[in-house]
Amino acid sequence: MELLRHIFAFNQDSPLLFTQFYFWAFFAVVYAAFALIMEVKSKHNANHRARLHLRNIFLMAVSWFFYYKTSGICLLILAFVTISDWLIAQRIAHTRGTNKARWWLVLSVVIDLSLLAYFKYAYFFTNVINNIFSTSFQVFDIFAYIGNGLQHSGRFIVDAIILPVGISFYLFQVISYTSDVYHGRVQPVTNLLDFGFYVSFFPQLVAGPIVRASEFIPQLYKPFHLSKRLFGLAVFWILNGLAKKIILSDYLAVNLIDRVFDNPLLFSGFENLFALFAYSLQVYADFSGYTDIAIGIAMLMGFYLPKNFDSPYKSRNPQEFWRRWHMSLSRWLKTYLYIPLGGNRTVLGFKLPKLIAGNMNSFIVMLLGGLWHGASWNFVIWGGLNGLGMIFAKCWAAGKEKLGITRWINRTTSIRRLDDGLCILLTFTFITFTRLFFRSSSNLDPATANQVAWETATNMLHQMAYAWDSAIILPFLWGYRYVVIMFVLGMTIHWLPTSFKRWYRLNFAMLPLWVMALIAVVVVFVIYQFVTADMQPFIYFQF
Repeated sequence: MELLRHIFAFNQDSPLLFTQFYFWAFFAVVYAAFALIMEVKSKHNANHRARLHLRNIFLMAVSWFFYYKTSGICLLILAFVTISDWLIAQRIAHTRGTNKARWWLVLSVVIDLSLLAYFKYAYFFTNVINNIFSTSFQVFDIFAYIGNGLQHSGRFIVDAIILPVGISFYLFQVISYTSDVYHGRVQPVTNLLDFGFYVSFFPQLVAGPIVRASEFIPQLYKPFHLSKRLFGLAVFWILNGLAKKIILSDYLAVNLIDRVFDNPLLFSGFENLFALFAYSLQVYADFSGYTDIAIGIAMLMGFYLPKNFDSPYKSRNPQEFWRRWHMSLSRWLKTYLYIPLGGNRTVLGFKLPKLIAGNMNSFIVMLLGGLWHGASWNFVIWGGLNGLGMIFAKCWAAGKEKLGITRWINRTTSIRRLDDGLCILLTFTFITFTRLFFRSSSNLDPATANQVAWETATNMLHQMAYAWDSAIILPFLWGYRYVVIMFVLGMTIHWLPTSFKRWYRLNFAMLPLWVMALIAVVVVFVIYQFVTADMQPFIYFQF
């Protein structure tokens, strides 16, 4: 009985993570049942469709259980938006081409963004109002109040709002669905359970990638296919993601980064600077590691999630960086925000020259993208800096082209390579500097996020500007030599040629199964040596 209670009860201190043995035991059971469903053979199309429908229902139920183990009663929010957006999309399709369809779309967006604003930005907006008008408003969890009323108890806390895990990701997915139905990019899903599966598919539910309806919904009705090569690629992505998360991300965080960011005044300017660069690798390894695992798990079940990272630290400018980093979010922002704002034609309805309109809308999108990541002015600053960096890079490129500098650089291979290397280094440094404001705002209590984040950021800037002592550099490099080695190794692997990475990935996938299994055992054993006693949550769970 105690074992069953542990399996099915929600424990907020022990969410279901890809890095836990419990998750892989859960997935083994799920995959065995999934294989049993898909093994049923039939020559009749009707039975084939029924089997796919059964698969979708099963995976939806599993996904809801997964989300319950991650967020508890917040599962009700996921259920609500699933039902509301499914119903609204039906009305949009029925009234397409009329003003009614537009108003149904507006209703969908208002509902979804209102939920996001309430749960994610209640503290932020309350603090802004209190600071402007010298008031003393406090946040109030209306859903907890209703829950206490229904249960006639005080079980739920009403003076604090808990952010549901992954709410930004699945709300953006349902917004893309209703928008795509409105624009005719995808036909509405007629079955509520199929739609519920699309919204809640557990590998990417809580941290992406953000799957657009037009990319995923057609897969709901395609036959299951998993060749030996695809199986090998899936195993590779899972092992690759686990290694990124546990060997790189968690090791760097536990052994250096968290220590420095928790109290930057205890460390010198060089130590703060190195921790900041190490954080750039940590956040990449953490987030792309999650995505790799999600892609691999989905592939084992015959579903294909979009690529979310493309060696972003090889970028020559900030604009290219955002085409390579969190690619599903970048595409979403371009399709559903940048273009509706006017793209490179208009700004708030005013027609402007292309360069000005494009830059202004890019800056607005980056500000909102920063705010999407969290309710803190530091996130807004981070987004604004990235927006300014993109504008500067565009203007710089236009100036080089106009002055003939670009043509001169491209004449000689050695000069072009030198220019590429310098641009990549400068872009990496700029992106890393902006991460000072990003990391300072992460993993904080929303009630105090603004104050704590600003103090952390300013303290680190002070140390990097004034607290330099050359005598401490060599002792630091030796004392943290394993962290330094891990950082150098991680960046070296990241900067390997894409063709080489593809070569060893495909060759792994083509190995005999017994060799693949042996390698997997060795890799898991090595990964296990890096597991820390305090399991590190994925960074993007908070978004």
